[in-house]
Amino acid sequence: MKNILFLLIGTFFGIIMFKSEAASWFRIYEMFQFKSFHMYGIIGSALLTGIVIVQVIKRSELKHIEGTPINFLPKEKGFSRYMFGGIIFGLGWALAGACPGPMFTLLGAGFFPIAIVIAGAVAGTWVYGLLKNKLPH
Repeated sequence: MKNILFLLIGTFFGIIMFKSEAASWFRIYEMFQFKSFHMYGIIGSALLTGIVIVQVIKRSELKHIEGTPINFLPKEKGFSRYMFGGIIFGLGWALAGACPGPMFTLLGAGFFPIAIVIAGAVAGTWVYGLLKNKLPH
């Protein structure tokens, strides 16, 4: 039953992503050329929403659906890991015309060539999992 709820929430999120044109390669192209505020508005509103929700969870000490406390662990400090990861993520985003969230939205909307990008993302994640212990984190 819980999986059906997650499927419905994900479908609703995908519809919102598609209708807001957050999955549009043209809107992403405009963003990277600084020609439109559209995507910056979507990303900025998501960032602000996330900040507010995290603060509400922390201050009211909300618990997980199973009753365990929700803890936010601090990230390790470092420059190169975030710089190189961000560059790889940005290059993939620019080449594919979609970040990981809208990739599945595009597939659901019938843009089937994005399946190649999804396969590449899964393969890249798998390779990272294999090499993670050997990489300089």
